[in-house]
Amino acid sequence: MPLRQYVYFALFSQRTSAAEMTALLGIEPDEVSVLGSRFTEPAVRPVSHSWKIVCREPGLRVDEQITRVLDRLRPHTDRIAELAGHLAAEEQEHGGAVLEVVRYFNDTDQEQQPLQPGTPEGPNLFGWHLDRDVLDFLTATGAALDIDEYDMTPHKPGE
Repeated sequence: MPLRQYVYFALFSQRTSAAEMTALLGIEPDEVSVLGSRFTEPAVRPVSHSWKIVCREPGLRVDEQITRVLDRLRPHTDRIAELAGHLAAEEQEHGGAVLEVVRYFNDTDQEQQPLQPGTPEGPNLFGWHLDRDVLDFLTATGAALDIDEYDMTPHKPGE
């Protein structure tokens, strides 16, 4: 079964821009984003700024991708925790930190064919775990863990 997956750690806020987060942390992000409504109907979606450190390296299990991300962040845990705490306190559910895991199963529509886990061409990417160091980092930074998994199997008409 083709599998594509990636992991990122993000700080997010309605009020604090990714540029401000970068200045406060002294760490350049891999990606930044600003989301929000361009329309007022049917409902306004508030602005959300994100500052992200990402691992999209294929062929790694999720826990290996998480390790790559956290290896870069751990030396800055105190500053990240302080900023994440400030964002969370100031904005409740609209600010804080998250470790995001995104997985696409049966994803055959990519330009580069994803690895086939468990075959001679690729490692078994299905199993993964969070060790104590990861849990300690999430606790220290107040980060949520969010896991999104999508089945990209094409459905035949009439199914």
